[in-house]
Amino acid sequence: MITKEEYLDIYEVVGAAMEVYNTLGYGMAEPIYQEALAKEMQLQGMGAEREKQLRLYYTDMLLEKTYYADFFYKGIVIELKAVDKIISNHRAQLFNYMRITRQLEGVLLNFGERSLRAERYIFDEDVNRFILLTQENYKRHIFPD
Repeated sequence: MITKEEYLDIYEVVGAAMEVYNTLGYGMAEPIYQEALAKEMQLQGMGAEREKQLRLYYTDMLLEKTYYADFFYKGIVIELKAVDKIISNHRAQLFNYMRITRQLEGVLLNFGERSLRAERYIFDEDVNRFILLTQENYKRHIFPD
């Protein structure tokens, strides 16, 4: 479960991505969207880290190998794509980043479709699985006030 504040942070990420998509449309290269999203997050005062180095763990040991997430914002791993369609490998990349860095929230953004695709995920440690937050289920995964 996540707090309402954490959910609103995810919502904020998607809102910034929507602003970029509404301005640029679809069909550009991923680095263009990445740079534009960095500028939009800066304009909104979000303080996101671009190409954030992620530290990896094996059991309780920190590994020397690192990955780089497209963005990291308030504990949210953000992965960008500009492809015709999201496939399972794209989700697996985000899930791996989340799992090995021990982050519980992630957003997969695809700017390559006719409308922005924003998949919001949380990792439920109790059942050891990733959950896609949808309009129908997100309230079940937010701690009650």
